[in-house]
Amino acid sequence: MARSIPDLLRERVRATPDAEALRYRTGDSWTSLTWTDVGEHVRRRALGFRELGVRDEARVAIMATTSVDWILTDLAVLAAGGVTTTIYPSSTPDVVAHIVRDSESVFVVADPELAGKVDAKVITPDWEPKPVADSAADAVYDAMVDELTPDRLATLIYTSGTTGTPKGVELTHDNWLHTAEAISDLGILTPDDLHFLWLPMSHAFGKVLQVAMLATGAPTAVDGDVDRIAANLLELRPTVVAAAPRIFEKIHQRVVASMRETGGVKAKLFDWALAVAEHPEWRIRRRIADKLVFSKLRERVGGRIKYFVSGSAPLSRPVGEFFDRAGITILEGYGLTESSAASFVNRPGANKLGTVGRPLLGTEVRIAEDGEVLIGGRGIMRGYHNLPEETAETLRDGWLHTGDIGELDEAGRLRITDRKKELIKTSGGKYVAPQAVEGLIKSNSPYIGNVLVHGDRRNYCVALVTIDPDLAPADLDADAEVGQAVKAANDKLARHETIKKFAVLPKDFTVADGTLTASLKMRRKEIESRYREVLDSLYSD
Repeated sequence: MARSIPDLLRERVRATPDAEALRYRTGDSWTSLTWTDVGEHVRRRALGFRELGVRDEARVAIMATTSVDWILTDLAVLAAGGVTTTIYPSSTPDVVAHIVRDSESVFVVADPELAGKVDAKVITPDWEPKPVADSAADAVYDAMVDELTPDRLATLIYTSGTTGTPKGVELTHDNWLHTAEAISDLGILTPDDLHFLWLPMSHAFGKVLQVAMLATGAPTAVDGDVDRIAANLLELRPTVVAAAPRIFEKIHQRVVASMRETGGVKAKLFDWALAVAEHPEWRIRRRIADKLVFSKLRERVGGRIKYFVSGSAPLSRPVGEFFDRAGITILEGYGLTESSAASFVNRPGANKLGTVGRPLLGTEVRIAEDGEVLIGGRGIMRGYHNLPEETAETLRDGWLHTGDIGELDEAGRLRITDRKKELIKTSGGKYVAPQAVEGLIKSNSPYIGNVLVHGDRRNYCVALVTIDPDLAPADLDADAEVGQAVKAANDKLARHETIKKFAVLPKDFTVADGTLTASLKMRRKEIESRYREVLDSLYSD
């Protein structure tokens, strides 16, 4: 059994040396690396890092777009005995300085265009040390890997955080080995699949997919260019793709917007197909609907998808139902950076919309008296870097206090209802789960970008709404569109949950302007602070 991530790589190279490991874009085509190629690249870079003095948990930060070089560099740092510190490429210079300083990183591996953000020694991701090809070098590399133990620190991931200064989550080799074993047990990824990886490697979700690749031997095509996701799905025709819910929302919105703009027979046919899909007993009509409508949607995502995997934020129930009716399975999962990201997931053949599935192998769960989800097991972080008080508050009696509210169904599947600290309590004493209301409003319009529900200690709830500039037609009546979406949502909500007023903001939330985290979650406190006057005006009478 592997004792570290580089040891897991070494086992993979021995088991399937000539199988395809990674695929990356070169111009208009794709180039492949075998597992032997990957092992050699990592060996050469690891020896180079060791020559630079990387050993004994020395930190090397990576601030770069997701690429094959990101993965090779990360594995090489670990093999040299170092620790990878991840930094989002979109981070501001102040955040970069904090992470580099707090982690005590000795080098920063950064894309050339990002180097100006860094006040430290910079190496580019495609850095290649001089070739070393003698048997002595092989022995040195093997000795470096043999030195690594499961309890050694492997990764410092600074949580993007919806509030406050990023905290460094300490994850060991054993944390990742646990995740690798648990994902292998699921059988979702196999050597016969083609996995497409685009997620930020700075995020724990991306790192999970990296160790899953090593554990399962699944070939992985890597391209971190978000603007190319749709084109890559058509070109690569992958079988497994993981994404944040916003990507699925975008696909859903584009389809609905296209049908609305086309109108006529095609729009009626689309609506008919969605209605037919709700009735499993209508077999002949379902086959017709599938051939005329849903098969074309599946082709838009490559035509070979076995599973989409959704994580990092809640998947809207209406969006999940839309894909399910189209014959596309989205397996929603759940985890925190502090739990090595993968803690729960729905299983093929037992997928239940509205839940995040059962715990992964080796993960324990408890629901506290106040409804908070507590997680235990090998995947739990060592602690927050240099923050003993925050660590003690979050890790109590061996349990990670997630801050999420949830419940278990009769089959042991977890349903997350909201964030503990984000629950709204109106001045009338009623509780509102904002994420559920936000998802419901967004599902009623293909043109809405983001929705923030506000109402804590107020006498009713209101909403800030943005329009997606990539989808909305130029002549859209935004107030009327949002008004219809809010009314449709209110019809399904309890009275205290309904949105009494809303404001359409002049621009969408983005990572660049600080209103979204790098994983596309809203920074609620920042948004509420920035639009305080707008919110107050909605309560002015």
